[in-house]
Amino acid sequence: MTHQRPEIYQHPLAFLVGLEGIALLRAWAGDFDEEFVHARLDEVRRLLEDPALNGPGVQVLRADTQTAYRQWADNYEAELGYQNPFGTAMFGRAERMIQEILDGRSAGVALDAACGTGRVARYLHESGHEVIGVDSSPEMLASARKLLPGVDFREGSLEHLPLPDDSVDVVVTTLALCHVPDLGPVMSEFARVLRPGGDLVISDIHVEHVFRGSVVKAPGPNGEPGLAATYRHQPTDYLRAALAAGLRVRRCEEQVARYADGPAPEPTSDPGPWTGWPWSLGALVPVAMRAGWSTPETIVWHFQWDGEPS
Repeated sequence: MTHQRPEIYQHPLAFLVGLEGIALLRAWAGDFDEEFVHARLDEVRRLLEDPALNGPGVQVLRADTQTAYRQWADNYEAELGYQNPFGTAMFGRAERMIQEILDGRSAGVALDAACGTGRVARYLHESGHEVIGVDSSPEMLASARKLLPGVDFREGSLEHLPLPDDSVDVVVTTLALCHVPDLGPVMSEFARVLRPGGDLVISDIHVEHVFRGSVVKAPGPNGEPGLAATYRHQPTDYLRAALAAGLRVRRCEEQVARYADGPAPEPTSDPGPWTGWPWSLGALVPVAMRAGWSTPETIVWHFQWDGEPS
């Protein structure tokens, strides 16, 4: 059973009023002036009177991660930029941070945990590492094997990695832990497979980005709206789980989403279908969108395993 009964109700007006509220709270804290506040209040009044926004909302299924990524496997690279105004740039910034952390490190055995289609595995391979890729999606692994036929890709979960103890020098995982309900077992697995002195680098969607609706879509069997189960881990959740597993913090970066400079574009008038939300909704209120989404988009952690569990 990959889809459950609808658990989420999404209404376009609810998102837009909520986004305006975030923008107004920033003004309350002193980020914007009186003109901005009155413009937002006027916009809220306009939204409340807009008949295009006052229809029914959408009942959304909560799907498992494997279902979502099975649907994405054939065109994952293209989908990275789909709908998201930050697009592949967001993931590119996170990956450049991973490279900054690992560049100059001696080549060894590197695990790409939740490797997907092998984008990070390719970087590790080109850096001279002996790479092992693990993912729970057979469809994603098939794409990865086409990209890197000489790399050892294995099916497995983050909670039960198919590797022996003390077998890798580097673990990298990207855009995956937000799908894990409990970080503790995963951090313990990372510590188990790392050799003493080994590095763990995590890049994940930031809790603030998830909170605003940056969640992988996973339609049901008949095209019903669905979202992959996604959890809002606070920075302290990662830290607590890592420390409990005996991992030592070396670095943490929260990368803030940034729009291009210059005036915001003119508002659009069409909320679009559910498949384009929340990005098409944000285009109706571009000033509030900029204010409400100027928030960390990814979080990057660098931990090290010293070989002594806590």
